[in-house]
Amino acid sequence: QVQLVESGGGSVQAGDSLRLSCAVSGRSFNAYAWFRHREFVASTSWGGASTDYADSVKGRFTISRDNASNTVYLQMNSLKPEDTGVYYCAASRRMGRFTRVDLYDSWGQGTMVTVSS
Repeated sequence: QVQLVESGGGSVQAGDSLRLSCAVSGRSFNAYAWFRHREFVASTSWGGASTDYADSVKGRFTISRDNASNTVYLQMNSLKPEDTGVYYCAASRRMGRFTRVDLYDSWGQGTMVTVSS
């Protein structure tokens, strides 16, 4: 059974940092991404060498993956109130990086991030 389990969300002040984790079990995938609700945030291809970011988070967020532990991370720095939302981890069997929701096969349950001004 495929499972993606997010953790690391919470309530912080503007300017703070958080690191989200996504533990993947059941199978391995080629591409991973983070979405805030249905809005693309960041994606990474197999191996983690190729990444993509929404313009709103470039320079502040970093997506990474540890294939040995099947975990995907989203390091979020310099958080802003507009970063508030439920963050979902998504996985795709397709090769490449994708920003579209419909190109991902499996999803986690989400983790809430609240940033106060």
